[in-house]
Amino acid sequence: MNRKNFRYLLPLRVRWSEVDLQKIVFNAHYHTYLDTAIQGYWRALALPYEAVMHRLGGDIFLKKTTVEFNASARLDERLDVGMRCERVGNSSMLFHGAVFRGEQALVTGELLYVYADPATQTSRPVPAPLRQWLAAFEAGEPMLRVATGGWDALGPDAGALRREVFVQEQGIAERDEWDAQDALALHAVAYNRLDQPVATARLLPPGGAAPGVAHIGRVASLAVLRGGGGGSAVMRALTEAARSRGDRRVNLSAQRSAEAFYRRLGYRVEGEPFDEVGIEHVHMTLALAN
Repeated sequence: MNRKNFRYLLPLRVRWSEVDLQKIVFNAHYHTYLDTAIQGYWRALALPYEAVMHRLGGDIFLKKTTVEFNASARLDERLDVGMRCERVGNSSMLFHGAVFRGEQALVTGELLYVYADPATQTSRPVPAPLRQWLAAFEAGEPMLRVATGGWDALGPDAGALRREVFVQEQGIAERDEWDAQDALALHAVAYNRLDQPVATARLLPPGGAAPGVAHIGRVASLAVLRGGGGGSAVMRALTEAARSRGDRRVNLSAQRSAEAFYRRLGYRVEGEPFDEVGIEHVHMTLALAN
């Protein structure tokens, strides 16, 4: 089993609590590694697990796990856990997993799940949308689409995301979240394959204090899907919109907790941290290539 067989790979590092007296990973933890990779696999599909299963009217239950040990991982080693959906039957889903150290497959495994009624745990046919979603991911298809437009078109979805992230999760007051710029800005919303909004951001209109300098803000992503590409997708869409209208630079105010996310997109910090709505922020900027 090779790394190239997996579209999804989860990076892990062996912790002290996972090893025995010989400083090798205790065998039960490999089951945890595979199970953690399943969680990440749903995130890679832009699939908020609880919300999607509720919408589809079922849930997934583990029926059987088998693990084959080839070599041992050791304390502090960096590993990658691959996961793929191998087959979808009438009510079953078979996943193959592998734990890699570099190119070496240390452990391989199979996880057999059954789609079932959550109350009675009796099996049900796998719904067509979920079946198609899994097939599309394994075929290399994109899991997200990004729509851009005005507040009239995207406001309900963008607003719902921002309320969930900024108001409910972070405790920002409603009066500080909404402003007149929403009606003027270009908004971007990322949708998954069930047309659920999963991330949003806005690009302010041109003509501010610094001509040729764009400002992107109100970047919000569902907590359960952070790291799954939704935030990056809306940022890329609005960055391209800024470039297309002739802007030479993009500025933004980043929460310090999200600074690494923006750095990965090419932004760099300018100036000292500052407080905004009770949260520490930092100015960041990105030069746009012609």
